[in-house]
Amino acid sequence: MAAMTNETIAQYKDVYVFAEQVDNELSGIALELVSEGTRLAAELDDAKVVAVVVGSDIAGLADKLAEYGADKVILVDDPILKNYRTEPYTHALSSVINEFKPEIMLVGATAIGRDLGPCVSARVETGLTADCTLLEIGDFPLNPIPGREQKHKQLLMTRPAFGGNTIATIACPDNRPQMATVRPGVMQKIEPKVGAKAEIINYNPGFEENNKYVEILDIVKHVKDTVDIMDAKILVSGGRGVGSPENFAILQDLADAIGGTVSCSRAVVDSGWKPKDLQVGQTGKTVRPLVYFAIGISGAIQHVAGMEESDIIIAINKDEDAPIFDVADYGVVGDLNKIVPQLTAAIKAAIANK
Repeated sequence: MAAMTNETIAQYKDVYVFAEQVDNELSGIALELVSEGTRLAAELDDAKVVAVVVGSDIAGLADKLAEYGADKVILVDDPILKNYRTEPYTHALSSVINEFKPEIMLVGATAIGRDLGPCVSARVETGLTADCTLLEIGDFPLNPIPGREQKHKQLLMTRPAFGGNTIATIACPDNRPQMATVRPGVMQKIEPKVGAKAEIINYNPGFEENNKYVEILDIVKHVKDTVDIMDAKILVSGGRGVGSPENFAILQDLADAIGGTVSCSRAVVDSGWKPKDLQVGQTGKTVRPLVYFAIGISGAIQHVAGMEESDIIIAINKDEDAPIFDVADYGVVGDLNKIVPQLTAAIKAAIANK
């Protein structure tokens, strides 16, 4: 991958977002990234936010993207794009990049985005920072290569590394676009501007099926019987200190009483007590509930990074020196096997007396 000249880099403008949609419904990450794009664009010179929607019969999605900050919406609309397939979607997005030359290209780190992002970055010959949790505009921290002084602000992309045990900040100074996949739930949506409109650009690079096109034989939609913890308003989260998978019944009783959802730490998932979908933290999901109960959770930095922006954090732990108390709004030191059932009973009694 050859480095671009400064003159070539200067041709790349604006913050682009792959606005993921499934069954003609925008994914939550699409709105999060468009919102984040407005913040990044404000720190660049005359930058616009451009959403790229790939699919079939997708014109109706443009207005919602405009309400969340998109100045322009590029529609790549073709019947061949009705369902996600790696090759046609890669061709669509890489063609947009080659034609319109974005300075920054953001993709959600979803099942689709984790497949699409690397394929597109390889095709347009740029770098990709995967699974980012923080994006900033700033100066590249290393000394520039002699004769290639950096004249443009850089996108600094931060992500967990080495299994979440450290944090890496990465830049892509020599190629464009600066490309990242971003973890869902990390970036906050802005307040939508109802009635906002964006410039619509219809673009179709043309599609010709080849031996890279997979054939979809059937689509099976599985309905989950659990709530996505990223959407929950109240989370009752348990860690290794809960003691056993059977003891999570105590947490479930509390969650049922208060109208919440059970979640867990990585240690619980690693022990096989709970599925990965319920994991909070750097290697799990980032959550922002109104109330977060941290029960039997020590408070390792990797877990705290996934829940520290909760409105209210309530920690229950027998170790008074547990790091979780440093971020908790309310803390209870004691045996969770005694405290949690008492709390559940008190909540049920309060509700019954209403």
